[in-house]
Amino acid sequence: MKRPISGTLAALLFLLPLAVSAQDSIEWTTLGGDYAHTRYTPAAEITADNFNDLEVAWEWDGATFQGYSGRSTPSYIDGKLFTVSGARRHVVAIDPKTGETIWSFRLPTTGRWEYSMRASYGKGVTYSEIDGKGVVFVSTPGFFLVALDADTGTPIENWGTPVPIKGFPQTGVVDMLANLGHPYDPYEGIPLETGYITTSSPPLVVNDTIVVGNSAEQGYLQARVENVPGDILAYDKNTGALKWKFNVLPRPGEYGHETWENDAWQWTGDISSWAPLSADPAQNLVYVPTNGATIDYYGGFRPGDNLFGTSLIALDTETGERRWHFQMVKHDIWNYDTPTAPILLDLNVPGQGPIPAVAQVTKQGYVYTFNRYTGEPVWPMEYREVPASIVPGEKLATTQPFPTRPAPFEMQGIGIDDLVDFTPELRQEALAVMADFEMGPLFNPPLHAENPRGKIGAMMCPGGAGGANIYGPPVADPTSNILYVTSMNSCESLRVISGEEADARIPEPTGTTFAQYANDRGGRRPRMPSGIPYVKPPYSRITAIDMDTGEHVWMIPSGETPDRIRNNPALAGIDISDTGTGNIVTMVVTANLLIYSDVDSDGETALLYAIDKATGKEVGRIEVPAQSRYGMSSWVHDGHQYIMLQTGSKLTAMALPGAAVESAAH
Repeated sequence: MKRPISGTLAALLFLLPLAVSAQDSIEWTTLGGDYAHTRYTPAAEITADNFNDLEVAWEWDGATFQGYSGRSTPSYIDGKLFTVSGARRHVVAIDPKTGETIWSFRLPTTGRWEYSMRASYGKGVTYSEIDGKGVVFVSTPGFFLVALDADTGTPIENWGTPVPIKGFPQTGVVDMLANLGHPYDPYEGIPLETGYITTSSPPLVVNDTIVVGNSAEQGYLQARVENVPGDILAYDKNTGALKWKFNVLPRPGEYGHETWENDAWQWTGDISSWAPLSADPAQNLVYVPTNGATIDYYGGFRPGDNLFGTSLIALDTETGERRWHFQMVKHDIWNYDTPTAPILLDLNVPGQGPIPAVAQVTKQGYVYTFNRYTGEPVWPMEYREVPASIVPGEKLATTQPFPTRPAPFEMQGIGIDDLVDFTPELRQEALAVMADFEMGPLFNPPLHAENPRGKIGAMMCPGGAGGANIYGPPVADPTSNILYVTSMNSCESLRVISGEEADARIPEPTGTTFAQYANDRGGRRPRMPSGIPYVKPPYSRITAIDMDTGEHVWMIPSGETPDRIRNNPALAGIDISDTGTGNIVTMVVTANLLIYSDVDSDGETALLYAIDKATGKEVGRIEVPAQSRYGMSSWVHDGHQYIMLQTGSKLTAMALPGAAVESAAH
């Protein structure tokens, strides 16, 4: 068994949610619960013995704000819940006892908001204090930074710079487009011919600095080579003044510029930091995960490793200087953008002693683990040869980095041994289906439509949907250093077509110059006539990893075997055991339990599961109104522990009966 809370507790204090004595209040201070983004709470009222007594304490419905995506994890701070809802990204304060709305705020309409394809994907807010007064900060789809009084929702006085748009508040707002260095119109934004930028994850306040990430048009919806880089911006918390800008696409003379072998740095971009940020405030460090450069699946117009694409970057929050970085995928064309926030843990690695670590979970099924101060890998990193591309004009990196520990948490690559073998007939069916596709290892490159091999496409396993992905953040218990990763067995068939042909399928493309090739969105995927998946289960899983040793502790299929598989005539009389639903799930880890949300075998009934953290054994399950999306949280208000589910337009607060009764009487 793992150790209980040990002598490293003092070093962990900055990672944990704030607590008041006797657990009268335990806060959830950031999107990920803490600066380390563990999604852990020391709350202990809910146990294996009483889990099945949980009930709905209240529901908050954001339908009036046109909310539907359920991606925002509320922060619980100073007795209030703060979140965002809807495509307008309304900022909302909620009473945690009753679910009543206290206040809401939104900016007026702009053309640059209306275009944002990330508008409804707001994931939350960040919180700090100015002169002892609580302030809520949010980045908007139109790329504005807003500072609001936490008690009233009104813009902070004498903060930011007036925006020349009718109806905008004259204080409390920063127009971040003004700091990127590209021509733009205050109302319409950057011309699409130049590129596009927006936000989805919230900013993060680290000491006196607000660090802001960004996102761009999805790479699989790009067919033109021009774009703007997703440069990282930082502002003074107290005034809203710009402090620094970090160029994610290195300019001449900057570190990494040589990884762009032509002049692509002048006109292409992306490399956005759309996943949430983590930080070590004691070291003034912020950890920035990035995605790849412009256009998924083809990068012939941008030869080289393309730093800082698909990387983890540690930046000094005071100066913006790069402390260290690691590029997980060189010259990324696989849509292997870094999808989740890095997780910070203080490890005790045998033979190495205490290590302040940062762990990055990825779509390709790996956990890349580093000393968070120096960037040195905790375990050796091997650079292995990977396949070359046969697509004309494409020049891939010859090697990619492979962690030696922990082992992969998901299937990587695909071969005959990975195909379904419940029966000999199903194996033959899978072989026949896969004959039209190019199977291969991790980093199998795409094929072009006219490829000489006569294949429909090349199999990429995991695909761009994961492995791990944005809507199932990993969680970690800093008292045991066990990391829990949710993943799904998801392969894609990759094929590229001419850029002009691909561009015709994109309603409002960015850039002006067609790439030689771009993504074929034809949906040509292997499908078994029987309806059985062509790969072996589990189709989704939760993997527990001891991050002190890098060893897997346990793995369980997540959720139930779907009825469409269990009751399939091709499996009559065969016990296939649990396969998992195929869904990446949402999780939270508490002092007593690992809790996750999924659906029953019918695909309709939403369930909440309680799992023994040490063994993976199920110790409870209850039916809930809806499956939680993207994230989950837990906090203590007025002495009672709540589990917060993000259920589409709604927030659903689960608690033990005592909390619900008091809520009704409030």
